[in-house]
Amino acid sequence: MISKHLMVSCWLFCLAPALPVQADYLELDGIVAIVDDDVVLASELFSRIDTVRQQFAGAGQQLPPNDILVSQIMERLIIESIQLQYADRRGVQVDDETLTRAVMGFAAQNDLALEEFHPLMIKHGISNLEFRDQIRREMIISRLQRSLVNRRVAISDNDIDDLLSSPYYQQLLSDEFRVGHILLAIEDSASDETILRALNEANEIVQELRDGAEFAQMAVSKSAGARALEGGDLGWRRAGELPTLFAEEVLKLRPGETSEPIRSGSGFHIVKLLEQRGAGMERAQQTLVRHILVQPSEIQSESETEALIQRIHGKLDAGEDFAALAVEYSEDPGSALNGGDLGWSTIDQFVPEFADRMAMTATGEFSAPFRTTHGWHLLQVQERREQDMSEEARRNMALQILHKRRFDEELQKWLKEIRDDAFVEIRL
Repeated sequence: MISKHLMVSCWLFCLAPALPVQADYLELDGIVAIVDDDVVLASELFSRIDTVRQQFAGAGQQLPPNDILVSQIMERLIIESIQLQYADRRGVQVDDETLTRAVMGFAAQNDLALEEFHPLMIKHGISNLEFRDQIRREMIISRLQRSLVNRRVAISDNDIDDLLSSPYYQQLLSDEFRVGHILLAIEDSASDETILRALNEANEIVQELRDGAEFAQMAVSKSAGARALEGGDLGWRRAGELPTLFAEEVLKLRPGETSEPIRSGSGFHIVKLLEQRGAGMERAQQTLVRHILVQPSEIQSESETEALIQRIHGKLDAGEDFAALAVEYSEDPGSALNGGDLGWSTIDQFVPEFADRMAMTATGEFSAPFRTTHGWHLLQVQERREQDMSEEARRNMALQILHKRRFDEELQKWLKEIRDDAFVEIRL
């Protein structure tokens, strides 16, 4: 019987004839690279190459030559190994509960329940254990990168201002407007009386539109504009693409509003903002919330912590002041001294359990005790509001664009640095 390592060695030799296979390969027990204190095994390389082959085949793409394929995948495994060793030294971990949620999320993205997802993986030759291990590795590396590379990314308010004011990004970040247009044409030689009649008609049309008249019908019957037969609809345009004549007027309108008549050399223009989309339309549901947090510790067990939060809940039921109890009991250093106040918040600022409980709690009421990864909570919803987030949304979009660009740049620099600093011996 041919040994497993001999089979792997022969397979690698056939796969990449351009890469020399050292005579002592069999003695290395399937090790194809040494990376600092870790090794890359032939089985890992084989598995990754097989995965890539399946991905290319599924996408109908042609694979690169074998020697290039092996070289690329080997380098990727080396970089992964270096990062995982960094993460291990810094205590970066992913617990089983978090991992299971990630796997469930992955399955949900493919419209599958977890019990349907596992058999599908097995059908493709991937065991549940292997899949979980790969997801864990990716999550650990992602956490490590966020932790170390984010420190190297600095973005100032001036950077955001410069981005927002640059012509390219103004176009990129600007809202899109769907505008309706009616033109009452006037000849160049028109008399003052004719111009006045046209202005009066324009004012009447504006009033009818504001009273609820159908814009498209009005445009078809009244407009001399090029898009009259399309109901005057100019389609979706960014601010920079709107006609200069009425671009400023459009930016002042809210969806559904109609402008006053606008005079030009060709006549009177009436514009209606039919729809708007983009950052300028973003509104956020915000909740004014406060909470009390107690946490298990070496001197307070899980059951004792749960009993404590139940006692605090009883005090609230008895009419004691929420803020006073937060100051006395809460272990959240950021809010305890403020009576547990978390300020105006959106649900995406909290872990799912907290966000769900906040959404379920009526305004003015406090919740029953509940558990999150941070400990045991009680929360009270004080107020709710819908907040216009247009300016904030624009700046957030600019910040995200800048951060992504600089993070990617710094990530490549950091990966090169750690690769250069690592001891790597390829034994393939």
